[in-house]
Order: sequence, then structure tokens, then C-alpha cells
Amino acid sequence: MNAHGWKGSVCAGLVLCLAAPLGCSREETSQPAARGEAPRPAALRAELEPAPEGGEIAALVQQARERALREGRELVVYVGAPWCEPCTRFHDAVKAGQLDAVLPALRLLEFDLDRDRDRLAEAGYASEMIPLFVVPGEDGRGTPLRIEGSVKGERAVDEIVPRLAAILSRARASAR
Repeated sequence: MNAHGWKGSVCAGLVLCLAAPLGCSREETSQPAARGEAPRPAALRAELEPAPEGGEIAALVQQARERALREGRELVVYVGAPWCEPCTRFHDAVKAGQLDAVLPALRLLEFDLDRDRDRLAEAGYASEMIPLFVVPGEDGRGTPLRIEGSVKGERAVDEIVPRLAAILSRARASAR
């Protein structure tokens, strides 16, 4: 990250795109992936996947994780709630494509705390605060690679994104 945070890197990318003689287009080339991972197409966008209601969470997450890896994505379990301001700001930012430049391969398996609290706790996804972001283990259970909580207001997304990128970086390093 630079001194301007993740938005600064997005702005720098836009400046480079605008300065290019042919404009900014995403090519259909693959980016190198970590050893043992599928290649990542350049056109990936960060995405939210609503978690299904019912069922055992660890099994659901394990299946979602395996599918994400096959597709060259990084899965993170995301727990939020509609009454949580940082959660709604983050959700809206993902939907608007604001994380695409920084975390294009990110897939968030989204759970609602109010609906799924007990099931989440059974699978190792309990927390004191939300939003909660957890890199799942191979068995679909929660790992210590997690962040929880955020500031309220306009800075919520700016505060979450670098922390989220850091736990994903640690997950990649431990997978090598």
C-alpha cells in the first residue's frame, strides 16, 4: 500500500490506463498463481456469494473453498449483518467493484450473523465484533487468519481492505 491507501493504488492504475494510447482494457491472459493453485484470469472481480440457509457450515465452506481454488479464487468467510454500518459499507463497495483492483480473486462467502450465529460458532466462526473475515481451513472450519470489527463511517472500507489483504497474504505464504 502507498501513503494514499488502497484507493491511491486504484487511482494510480486509472492514471496509467488513461495515459495508455489504446485505453484501459482487461486482457484475457492469466496471472501467475501460487504453486498448486489454478491460474488467475485477468478479468476476475471480487465477489460476494450468499451462503445457503441451513446445513452444516464447515461442509458448506469446504465445498465453496474447493470450488474457489479450482476457479483461481481466494475464499474468505464473511459475517455481517444489515444493521452493521461497516458491514453494509463493505458489502456495497464489493458490489460496486471498488475492491477489484486490489483483491480481484477474492470470493466472500457471506453469512448473516443474526440468521447463522449458532451454526457459525459450531464451525469456528464466532467473534466479538463484525464484520468478521476468516480464511477457512481445508476442513472448512475457521482458522486464526481472521480480522473482526471496523470503524464506522466513510473510512470503514479503507480500514478493512489492507487488513483483509494482509490475512490473505499470510494464507498464501503458509500454503507454500
